[in-house]
Amino acid sequence: MSSIIVGFTASLLAGAATGLGAIPVLFGRSFSRRTLDLMLGFAAGVMLAASAFSLLVPALEHIYGGVIVVSAGFILGGATVHLVDKYVPHEHLMKGPEGPASSMPRTWLLVIAITIHNFPEGLAVGVAFGAESIGTGITIATAIGLQNIPEGLAVAAPLVRNGYSRLRAGGIALLTGLVEPLGGAVGVIVVTLSQVLLPWGLAFAAGAMIFVVSDEMIPESHSGGFERYATLGLMVGFVIMMVLDNFFG
Repeated sequence: MSSIIVGFTASLLAGAATGLGAIPVLFGRSFSRRTLDLMLGFAAGVMLAASAFSLLVPALEHIYGGVIVVSAGFILGGATVHLVDKYVPHEHLMKGPEGPASSMPRTWLLVIAITIHNFPEGLAVGVAFGAESIGTGITIATAIGLQNIPEGLAVAAPLVRNGYSRLRAGGIALLTGLVEPLGGAVGVIVVTLSQVLLPWGLAFAAGAMIFVVSDEMIPESHSGGFERYATLGLMVGFVIMMVLDNFFG
């Protein structure tokens, strides 16, 4: 029960970091597309490193893990996000509508899109704490919170440019992060009930996050003409997460 509470709380705090990222928007700060792409690249780099060092490596080293189990879990994670992305109506700020047609307000379609993105992040935090590895759990939660700050800004700033009030844009940015505790609760409960499922959970979360990075974050950060800045941000984010994992994981 303590692992479940800690995992849920950590994923809640990590998700709330999207609201921190939106704070500058509330005070009238404007950001160029170059800055947003740099920050989105940073978030992608953190997610890639977290998937590799904090999720896949422990899964491979686990007593119930191994290459076949981890490969299957990894593919399952990516396939799940693909299916949700294909069959659930949602809309991206840059790519536009995806999935089935829907009459839902655009605001909610945007929220659903970012929810699809953020659920695997909460799942990763929950799985890490479910492994009863406090160091790894803290590292993953810190990494997700760190990358959620620029992600919150990347959500709020374009919404303001598209006519949303600053307060509403900040509220949506915060709301998109608050789905992560749901993913955290699912992850920590599943792997707490059975340690056999732990490497599956770690690999599933990694596959889901890498799918999101490749399918959404990198293409979006490279679509505005500032590809080199986005790549620089990705490399910096990757290194920072790698250092965090080495010291605390």
